[in-house]
Amino acid sequence: MDLEEQYDKIYRYCYFKLHHRETAEDVTQETFLRFLDSDQYYEKGQGLRYLYTIARNLCIDEFRRRPCVPLPEDAAYPDAENRILTSLSLKTALDELSVEEQELLLLRYANEVPVADLCRIYGLSRFAIYRKTAKALKQLQGKLKKEEFR
Repeated sequence: MDLEEQYDKIYRYCYFKLHHRETAEDVTQETFLRFLDSDQYYEKGQGLRYLYTIARNLCIDEFRRRPCVPLPEDAAYPDAENRILTSLSLKTALDELSVEEQELLLLRYANEVPVADLCRIYGLSRFAIYRKTAKALKQLQGKLKKEEFR
């Protein structure tokens, strides 16, 4: 497992959970410090699972400590209006999914976590992960069609 490659993915995961850039950076750094401090899971071939477990628990702790306020969208793009509308449509559709479905889609498609690792993270079979992912995607597509998103 390449830790440098995983760093950005863990940061993205933490940002998804906390919606605050600086806090997500702090939690990501703490995740890797704790991961590197304990090598028992890494030696058993469960490094990725352990990494996401640490990140999830730290995000929960941080969220309980102080709720974060989402940062406003940056409108410095040439086609800012189009990007903002697309982003809002996608965010609205994603918000209608359950937290578990949102997390699963983030891990699988944004962070490109392999299905085998998702099975270990969630403690589910490969079939169950495929089924949950397909269900979440179908719901997301249905919600985007309702908003006439193309």
